[in-house]
Amino acid sequence: MRWSNLTLDGEEQRQLPGYRDPAAVRRFDAPEALDMRFYEVHAKSVLNHVPAASRMPFRWTINPYRGCSHACTYCIGPDTQILMADGRTRRVADLELGDSIYGTDSVGKYRRFVATRVLDKWSSIKPAYSVVLEDGTELIASADHRFLTECGWEHVTADQLGPLKRPHLAVNSQLLGPGRSLPTEGELLNSDAGLRVTSIRPLGMAMRLYDITTGTGDFIANGVVSHNCFARPTHKYLDFNPGRDFEREIVVKVNAPEVLRVELARPSWKGEHVALGTNTDPYQWVEGRYRLMEGIWEALRDAAGGLGNPCSVLTKSPLLLRDLPLMLQIAQRASFTACLSIPTLDEKAWRATEPHTPSPRARLEAVAELNRAGIPTGVLIAPLMPGINDAPHQVEPLLELAAQAGATNVAGVALHLRGEVRTVFMDWLRTQRPDLVARYEELYRRRAYAPSEERARLARMVRRGGAPGAFWRRSSGEADGTVGDVAASTPTTRQQSLF
Repeated sequence: MRWSNLTLDGEEQRQLPGYRDPAAVRRFDAPEALDMRFYEVHAKSVLNHVPAASRMPFRWTINPYRGCSHACTYCIGPDTQILMADGRTRRVADLELGDSIYGTDSVGKYRRFVATRVLDKWSSIKPAYSVVLEDGTELIASADHRFLTECGWEHVTADQLGPLKRPHLAVNSQLLGPGRSLPTEGELLNSDAGLRVTSIRPLGMAMRLYDITTGTGDFIANGVVSHNCFARPTHKYLDFNPGRDFEREIVVKVNAPEVLRVELARPSWKGEHVALGTNTDPYQWVEGRYRLMEGIWEALRDAAGGLGNPCSVLTKSPLLLRDLPLMLQIAQRASFTACLSIPTLDEKAWRATEPHTPSPRARLEAVAELNRAGIPTGVLIAPLMPGINDAPHQVEPLLELAAQAGATNVAGVALHLRGEVRTVFMDWLRTQRPDLVARYEELYRRRAYAPSEERARLARMVRRGGAPGAFWRRSSGEADGTVGDVAASTPTTRQQSLF
């Protein structure tokens, strides 16, 4: 036990699949920790490889704290035929971990067939839908499952929990895949395989549906490119919902510093840049008790025989100032940058959207102190939410104060609503800002991202405010000052991934 003021809750321990030892389930005797549980686990690995499809400018990240995933879904029927790498097919229910199957790899605007492997597999009972294609193929899937179409990834049906519709299939949607033909390694994916949707209907019953995770992030199901779930292998054992549970059931990798030292010392490690804060905030308040980041920075400082490993951090908390001496030591040996996420200075907007985060002005003070100390530190204005914190009179003072704090980079990042986040955010909007519901339904009617003209408007506002540069962002290759997209940070999703 790390802390004398920790108390075991009634469960005491819980066995989480994927971990050899049971997790200690603990509570803190503190007002901010009421109704929260912390699952202390011993991780086998803490260096996480970022999927190439994310298009991030770094390949490795560390997340010492993890909430549950909101993106996991149970997708396709047990008899769905999965295209194996040897050209045969096998029922998804019969797949095994390690099986070699076909997926796709995207390079630029082209997508090619490549071999990949099954990394995980699971099932659950869900309401099922039938999607019939013009060549007679029938796809049995959940409403949440996504197939690749000419317009990108689309769910089987629109969001069933609210009027804001996610991208979804319709009659005449053109799906992509090899169809009934057999692709070869490296062959280009095309759209002339006769995969037009002719009908979509609920089967009126729940049935056992399956999903898998693959190395490419997709697989070929009944001749159609099908999306897999990246987050499920990490979180499938939690079985929490994407709202309240995400912020109340926290997994803590108590051995993260020790494991990181071992991983950084491996001959295979090439000293690549490591980014922290890309999934969950490493400086959420409980870090004040666990103090995992101190050991993580020490491991990065001592890597490569004391030469250090380049790294960066994105956070909403001034708590990172506690570790400033360690950050300076890393900066002297390798490279180190920081960024504070500050969506608004508006008191009302801040308390409505981030009620339990540190004060925006305290974050700006942290930016100034870090820059004075010699740590290049920027500001990420994220998320920019139309009608909530995107007015010039709200953004311009923040840009001015960021400049006064010496922010080396400033970027504005537009809200995006993906998967379950859409439902959570819209539920919050209906309660807190019903006057904006119609506007958001229109803005995000066809996709998870803000329309290009809306991003352009936000970009112009950031440029007019004199932003000195552009920090790394989710979008790929935008010019300086362009606005990317960031996930919603509502009262029930504030610990979700920032990108």
